[in-house]
Amino acid sequence: MATYKIDAAHSEVTFKVKHLMIASVTGQFKQFDGSLVAEKDDFTDAKVNFEADVNSITTGNEQRDGHLKSDDFFAADKFPKLTFLSTDIQKLSDEKYNLTGNLTIRDVTKTVILDVTYGGQIVDPWGQTKLGFEVEGKINRKDFNLTWSATTETGGIVVSDEVKLHMNIELAKQA
Repeated sequence: MATYKIDAAHSEVTFKVKHLMIASVTGQFKQFDGSLVAEKDDFTDAKVNFEADVNSITTGNEQRDGHLKSDDFFAADKFPKLTFLSTDIQKLSDEKYNLTGNLTIRDVTKTVILDVTYGGQIVDPWGQTKLGFEVEGKINRKDFNLTWSATTETGGIVVSDEVKLHMNIELAKQA
């Protein structure tokens, strides 16, 4: 059994949401942690867990970040972490996987399926075995009680319901 932990210095967890339905706003979580535990080299038995500190959210705009942490969205005071626990992993090819798991945001847990691309394995100059993955997916924010909404004077939507998730993850094998 091998255990790998996220190397946060070489990983990123980002999201994109349409604003006014004409442009996207990008945000990220600066503090997160997670692991992958697997016995098989092809990861088909992998167990993945992940958590992000909601208070580490940043979009490059302090006022917007404060709004995202409020009860209108993440309610960071009451629900300081978002979590993901895998329930299944399906190998589609040497590099492609579908990762199914339970995503919890606020007090809501929903099953999501994420597209995973395996970037490979390497031993770094310091002798650590590293794995690389790119993870993508989409969720409907309203499914997780992130329900704040507003419309423009002409009836346009200010913030889309669809949120695109994108993570570049480097993991280090634990001794």
